[in-house]
Amino acid sequence: MKEQMHILIVDDESDMLELIGSFLKRQGFHITTANNGMDALRQLEKEPIDLVVLDIMMPDMDGFEVCQRIRQTSQIPILFLTARGYEEDRIRGLEIGADDYIMKPFSLRELAARIETTLRRIRGLSLKRSRIQIGDMEIDQDGRQVYIQQEPINVTRREFDLLMFLLLNQGQVFSREQLYQKLWESHSTSGSLRTVDTHIKTLRLKLKGAERHIKTVWGIGYKFEEEE
Repeated sequence: MKEQMHILIVDDESDMLELIGSFLKRQGFHITTANNGMDALRQLEKEPIDLVVLDIMMPDMDGFEVCQRIRQTSQIPILFLTARGYEEDRIRGLEIGADDYIMKPFSLRELAARIETTLRRIRGLSLKRSRIQIGDMEIDQDGRQVYIQQEPINVTRREFDLLMFLLLNQGQVFSREQLYQKLWESHSTSGSLRTVDTHIKTLRLKLKGAERHIKTVWGIGYKFEEEE
């Protein structure tokens, strides 16, 4: 591969980690490993990862829970590994956000092919979506710039992060507590909740007509809706 992609492999079996990791390194991937769910979540916070290979059957925190935790903040592609062949498990995995599913025992060449196919698909979507157009509003994700009717709008780093978080999770309602904890990475207090409200207010003012996409759900919080 011309571009070295970073893969996180999560499995509680050290032999499996070594086997998969060694093979994928030979295929040109950069590899990070984790032997439990909490370690995997810490690795994702520490460094950029392009795809997660995630075992389902792990103690303490299984792959389903890890996937759900990841999906709270990220759309990184996830490929499940499992020795369980139950259809219900496969359906559940896909419903909570897995991109693909491979059964143990499996061919390492098949695993590498699945990874490359998933990455090609995701990279194609990312390129298409690096600039997002919603009505009069255009967002350049790479340049972290917002345009209204092709005119650049001066938004702060926090306002941009807030807008993108709501947009990428559009339709989902987030309380002020959730927004503060996710974007400010701290526990909320009565004062911090007012900080969220203030940022929403200033962001709406800057977005002019496009502020209608940020909806207040009374008594709960805020959400982003593309359609009126």
